[in-house]
Amino acid sequence: MSAFRAFLNSPVGPKTTHFWGPVANWGFVVAGLVDMQKPPEMISGNMTAAMCIYSGLFMRFAWMVQPRNYLLLACHASNETVQLYQLSRWARAQGYLEHKKEEAEKE
Repeated sequence: MSAFRAFLNSPVGPKTTHFWGPVANWGFVVAGLVDMQKPPEMISGNMTAAMCIYSGLFMRFAWMVQPRNYLLLACHASNETVQLYQLSRWARAQGYLEHKKEEAEKE
C-alpha cells in the first residue's frame, strides 16, 4: 500500500501533468495504429510529417525535463515509429520510393 501511495504522490504520478499528458498522447499512437488499416491514399503526407516532427521534439523534451518523463518518452517514441511507418506508406503510394527502386534496376 505504501508503494501505491508513493506513486500517487510522486512528481510524475497521477496528480500531475507529467502523468496525464502522456496518457492523453497515447491517443495519437492508437489513432496511427488504427489508420494502418486504411488505404495509403487517405494519408496526409503533410500531417504525418508534422506528427513525426512533433514526436521527435517531444521525445527530447521528455528526456530533458526534470524529473525525466519516461512515460512521455515511450509515448512519443511509439508515435514516431507509427508515424514514420505511415509516412513510408504514403511515400510508396505517391511513387516516391518506387522511383528510386526503378532507377537502381536500370543501372
